[in-house]
This record gives sequence, structure tokens and C-alpha cells, in this order.
Amino acid sequence: MPTKAELYIRSLVFWVFHALTVFLVVGVLLVFFWLPINQRYAIASSWAKMNINFLKMSCNLDYQIKGKENIPEEASLVLSNHQSTWETLAFQHFLPNQLWVLKKELLRVPVFGWGLALISPIAIDRSAGKKAVEQIIEQGRKKLEQGRWVIMFPEGTRIAPGVDSKYKMGGFIFASRINHPVIPVAHNAGEYWPKHSFIKHPGTITVSIGKPINADSMEPADIKKEVEGWIKQELKEISEPVG
Repeated sequence: MPTKAELYIRSLVFWVFHALTVFLVVGVLLVFFWLPINQRYAIASSWAKMNINFLKMSCNLDYQIKGKENIPEEASLVLSNHQSTWETLAFQHFLPNQLWVLKKELLRVPVFGWGLALISPIAIDRSAGKKAVEQIIEQGRKKLEQGRWVIMFPEGTRIAPGVDSKYKMGGFIFASRINHPVIPVAHNAGEYWPKHSFIKHPGTITVSIGKPINADSMEPADIKKEVEGWIKQELKEISEPVG
């Protein structure tokens, strides 16, 4: 096992790479802002892919996938638990052209927010209540029809491993209003890259992808029950807490 000092040094190397490459990739993205969205996304996602590869090299942190055969060909809505920053990077490694539902304030963050804006996410005003859900439905339908995957974290924020959380209804209401597959995803990334943690722990994160759900004829509460139940049960099976 590496010492705490070794973990710190490895993590420091990763964070330096992480920061330098965001400036590089966003710079390229700003130069080529006029490209079609799919090409802008390819540029932006190269940053995530570089970081996931470098994470393995610098911190010896890798991942494995259960249920990769459950990924459909058509654009889908992914509903996942949220434990870490890791999943916002890694999902770009194994899921097609995608975007996230996020609070619009993130688009104002210098450099990083500019890059986010250029890949056309679903940016909502979270204080708008029910109107925010309508924003998700209106924008999300258009994105799915364009062939882009939509990623949502029903917990709304990162939740530490082992902590029970309440799933918000927005994603499930959206799922009931579309005729695209709904894919539940569970992962234990927070055990290796915890929320607000500088240090990244070595190991192998497990991502479990569930079978597609045809949710357009279901009530939002029933979708929530099925997806939340599957994710929480799956987390019990894949969880391997780091000491």
C-alpha cells in the first residue's frame, strides 16, 4: 500500500495535469467555436478522456464496467447516482455524445464554464421549482432527437458512499415524457475519489449499467421506485469501501 505522502504526490501530479489540460482544451475549443456541436463535443470530451487515462497512470485508479451490453444504439437518458467528480469525466469514455443537466451558474465559471457552454448542456435555474423541470423536458427532448445522450443525477449533488439520499423527481418526470430508453447506472467512484478530496486512492472503480427501461407509459413515481431501487441494490453489491 502506498504511504499518505505517496498518495499526495501522485494526486498532486494529477491535479497539475488536470488544470493545465483544461486551459489547453478550452483554448482550442474557443478557437473552433464555430464548428458543429458534434465536433465541439469531440474536442471537449478529449479533455475528459485524457484525464481518465492519466488518472490510471498517475494514481493507479482504473475502472471496470458491468453490463456494457445494456448500452443501446439510440440516444438515451442516463439516471445515475452521484458520488464524485470522476463520473462526469469517465462517462465520456464509454457512453456516446452526451450532455448534462446542470445549474446555469456553472456556465459563468471562467475558462471551465466557457467550455461547458460550447458543448450546449441543459442549463437550468434550480430556484425556478416546477419551471425548472419544464426547462429540462423542453431542452432534453430536443437534445435526444439530435442523437445526444442526456445524463442526470437524481440526487442533485454528490453523496458520500453509504449515505442514504433522497432522489428528486425531475429526472423521473422527464423520463415519463420521452420515448427514448432510460438507463440506470450505479458506481462506487466516491470510495476512491471522495467529494472535496485532494487525494485519489488506487484501485478499480466499478460501474454497473442496468437494462434499458421503456418509461414513456409509466408514472414518474413508478420510474423512481424502479430506478432508485435498482441503483441502491446494485451499490450494495459493488461497494468496496477504502480504508
